[in-house]
Amino acid sequence: MQNWNRTSLLTGALAGITAALLSMGANTQPSLAIVLYAASALPILIAGLGWGNAAAFGGIVVAGGAAVALVSPYFALLIVVVTLVPAGWLSHLSNLARPADELGGPEGSLAWYPLSDILVHLAGLVTAGMIIVGYIVGYDSSVSGIMVDMVIDAVKAQEPLYNPDAAAIAQLKSIFTLALPLVQGAIWVLMLFSAYYLATRIVQLSGKALRPREDIPSSLRMNRNAIFVFLAGLTLTFFGGAPAVVGALVCGTFGAGFLLSGFASFHFRTRGKSWRLPVLWIAYLSVFIFTIPAFFFLLTGLTDTRRAIALTPTGKN
Repeated sequence: MQNWNRTSLLTGALAGITAALLSMGANTQPSLAIVLYAASALPILIAGLGWGNAAAFGGIVVAGGAAVALVSPYFALLIVVVTLVPAGWLSHLSNLARPADELGGPEGSLAWYPLSDILVHLAGLVTAGMIIVGYIVGYDSSVSGIMVDMVIDAVKAQEPLYNPDAAAIAQLKSIFTLALPLVQGAIWVLMLFSAYYLATRIVQLSGKALRPREDIPSSLRMNRNAIFVFLAGLTLTFFGGAPAVVGALVCGTFGAGFLLSGFASFHFRTRGKSWRLPVLWIAYLSVFIFTIPAFFFLLTGLTDTRRAIALTPTGKN
């Protein structure tokens, strides 16, 4: 399904320029940085989903080259490894299909790469990308300690009587050392999947989509093998040091996948109910405001794992 013609390469180049501009815009708008960084994946996803691997690859190369020339090699590495390569790979996986009869399905149909496996790949790519960037920039527990010190100094400036003891500060730093990679990994998986979902809808509206539109509530689940990866990450958090940081990152990235799966399952189970809309609003608001209810959807995702494969007649593709 690769389309190495002039149109694909031109589309990829335009997508790469757009992605680079969005990424550089994040440096000038700190309040919107995470949104703009995630949005930089959108042009690559659209190019790859609609025009094939050539467009996605060209977009990544152009965006990386522009980032090197206009900002720095470190900045280029950051956006390429953490954002653009995952976007290009997701678009590649999304366009993969094979005859359904090879998998025991009906003849004359195509079986598309399962959405559950795409979500697992996304979690794995974000994990690997953040580990690579963290290794290069020298990330360690001291980073979270510095951030805790900054927060405490800010609180003391507002409340001069605030004076936590050394033991409380040390405990806070140890918690934050694991919480920071966990939250960063989870947020990034959620943001990139949102970009993937939006890109699929845009490409489908344009009529360029190769992959059929799927029913997300019924098909978005995690592969059951991802449970073992999640448990391995959870185990690493008890080892301390760098293994604990990596384990927290794995829990965040794969946990976000199970969280998405849990929300999809909740959407599916409430389908057709008269009270569905207000309950969904309450569920999302409770997670956004209180966070703790997210564990319910995480557990739902962990207990509802499967691989749903989309099928389309061969003649339609």
